[in-house]
Amino acid sequence: MSERSEGTDGHGSLSLNQWTTRRWSVAEAVDGCVRHGLEAVGLWREKVAEQGLAESVKLVREAGLRVSSLCRGGFLTAGGLPGEEGRRAFAQALEDNRRAIDEAAELSAACLVMVVGGLPGVKPGEALPPSGFSRDVAGARERVAEALAELAPYAGERGVKLALEPLHPIYCPDRAVLSTLGQALDLSLGHPEEQVGVVVDTFHVWWDPRVFEDIARAGRRIASYQVCDYLHPLPQDILLGRGMMGDGVIDFRPITQAVLDAGYAGDVEVEIFNADVWAADPDEVVATMKTRYEDVVLPVR
Repeated sequence: MSERSEGTDGHGSLSLNQWTTRRWSVAEAVDGCVRHGLEAVGLWREKVAEQGLAESVKLVREAGLRVSSLCRGGFLTAGGLPGEEGRRAFAQALEDNRRAIDEAAELSAACLVMVVGGLPGVKPGEALPPSGFSRDVAGARERVAEALAELAPYAGERGVKLALEPLHPIYCPDRAVLSTLGQALDLSLGHPEEQVGVVVDTFHVWWDPRVFEDIARAGRRIASYQVCDYLHPLPQDILLGRGMMGDGVIDFRPITQAVLDAGYAGDVEVEIFNADVWAADPDEVVATMKTRYEDVVLPVR
């Protein structure tokens, strides 16, 4: 795993998560980061697969960029389905996550983001199936712990840190049964710090009355700091309710300060899911992102 350099002003540099400029390939995202003076990029496995893993590694290294994260591993809860279906789903999830760990190692990614999965049998963004899903949220969390016990040593052997990402409770049914930073942190504590950490994503944690306490408690287990705004009202597709910093309700500076005070020296990654942002000129998006980072996200100096 690559070392994350600390910025001269006491924080890591700004990173472009590839999904913010979703139409850019890995090659285009790398080129865009270089043109805009960014030092890091967060990559997605789908885009890496399209570009080719070896070519993606080459592009990033020749550009001199850090990979602030690889997204995503996880979706570990399907093993909560009964019988052979559950056993097969659990084995498939472990196999896919081992591949993701191998990819993160090749890319020297600072972490592999883990979106752990929702209720067994519930598919992201789809209506509840008429049968074949589980309402056992506690059991689903147990499956996550079981999978992590299998995957953490494998990641550690390859120098990859698994970064558990709690998602806002609205995504608990279909994407993540970890809904608070405290939950993610408690689960991580059973593993070595270099193997398992947590993601602080402003969209998902801004509302939590314990967030500052848990950021301080997390300390150096913070493996990734991601920022975007929480729009109000949310669009019909709540997955796309992320906005450019300053366009929603989040007060970023206290959260950023808390993350820095906890000892985080990694990159600050902008990850936005938003139809209007995706439709805009990616270069304009990155330019706005840089301005908002300075004006809205960073603590006043």
